[in-house]
Amino acid sequence: MKRLPLFAECLTAGVLVVLTALPLVTLLPALAAGCAHIRAHVDGETTAVRAYFTRVRAAACGGAGPSVGVVAGFAVPAADLVVLRHTGLPGGGAVGAVCTAVAAGLAVVVLRAAATWSPGGRWTALVRTAARRAVVDPTGSLLLGTALGVLVVVTWQLPPLVVPMLGCVLMAAVAVERRATRLHDPSRSGR
Repeated sequence: MKRLPLFAECLTAGVLVVLTALPLVTLLPALAAGCAHIRAHVDGETTAVRAYFTRVRAAACGGAGPSVGVVAGFAVPAADLVVLRHTGLPGGGAVGAVCTAVAAGLAVVVLRAAATWSPGGRWTALVRTAARRAVVDPTGSLLLGTALGVLVVVTWQLPPLVVPMLGCVLMAAVAVERRATRLHDPSRSGR
């Protein structure tokens, strides 16, 4: 029965992340606080809603600029896909596949950065390290890409499931980063 409380925390994290990421400028802090919420549950620390908002405030320090950059990074391939969909440009299928791959790669890097955030962490360094780790650990990146794919398919079929699925993707990000830490530094194997 240990899995049910973890799923409940994933659901809670999903709800809180959706609510706090609505302004889009708070996307990175919301994801980081959601990952920290899941990590706290796994580590036996406090998972109170008040603690989540404390984490959001801590993650927001210096996170507005990178969040705007991430949103802009997602907007470019999304705009390209909209243009491709409404025009019959030759080679549009290949360009659409590249745009989708770029968006998925950016999402993987953002999730990896959010999963490694801790209070006092600088977003530029976290994103740079996450990008490096996404290349060095292709298995973990593939796992996160698969989790994102499941999120897209499930919410495409039933949009309200975005909330619990987002929590599950956050849990996957935390698990992938813990796995990568164990693989690259066995002395810091964690729990």
